[in-house]
Amino acid sequence: MLKIGEFSRLCQLPVKTLRYYDEIGLLKPAKVDQETGYRSYSVEQLPRLHRILALKDLGLSLVQISQLLDGDLSVEEIRGMLRLKRVELQESVREEQERLARVEWRLKQIKKGGEMITRDVVIKKASSQRVAAVRGVIPSYSEQGQLWDGLCAYLAEHKVKSVGPCFTLYHDEEYKERDVDAEVCEPVPVDVKLPSQGRVKVYELPTVETMACTVHHGSHEALGQVYIDLLAWIGTNGYRISGPNRDVYLRGPGSGSNPSTYVTEVQIPVEKM
Repeated sequence: MLKIGEFSRLCQLPVKTLRYYDEIGLLKPAKVDQETGYRSYSVEQLPRLHRILALKDLGLSLVQISQLLDGDLSVEEIRGMLRLKRVELQESVREEQERLARVEWRLKQIKKGGEMITRDVVIKKASSQRVAAVRGVIPSYSEQGQLWDGLCAYLAEHKVKSVGPCFTLYHDEEYKERDVDAEVCEPVPVDVKLPSQGRVKVYELPTVETMACTVHHGSHEALGQVYIDLLAWIGTNGYRISGPNRDVYLRGPGSGSNPSTYVTEVQIPVEKM
């Protein structure tokens, strides 16, 4: 018989762990002194302990290990348990690979002089929302005034206020020098009856489950570089574009702010390649 300390050194497992395995019935001592409570183990228990450690190394829980060792599971149940663990591990590897890609991207964002570029990219969900919108082909990205004028006139006529940041949807599949297919949108209350009228369409903009988003502080004239950086991030991290991108104006011309203080969130729907 081996004292618990001797057994601990032999199997290279902390005494505290052996006591816990005893408490949960996973590995009971071969003998317990009734007077002192001292635990003793035998070398014949090493194979069971090695099996516990091997299964634990696979990522199985102690409850699952106990079920396996005590014969409470059929062969099919054991196979199913291991297959499920395989899926979990594959998902974990995928997540770590994606995290590694983001680390590599961050390293590339450090300029030669050691300055850190502060623009961050996050993946998030864009929930559905009811919008009043005007869509049309405009000469360039910056020439949206006519669309906004029509939309603002409609909202004023119906005495409706926006319930969130306004934004522009761009429906072209690629960058265009001219003739941009744009749709300006204002989120509107769901409990107010609003008809589509003329060029204004009132509808439910559907949820987008996965958006690659970054925030830009400053003039809209600098958004071109923001898109270059965001598209590079999308490609580097194994995504592809899956829908119309948006410029969400968190602080823009409507607030009367100086262009240098504008805040715009660029959102691009993406999916894994």
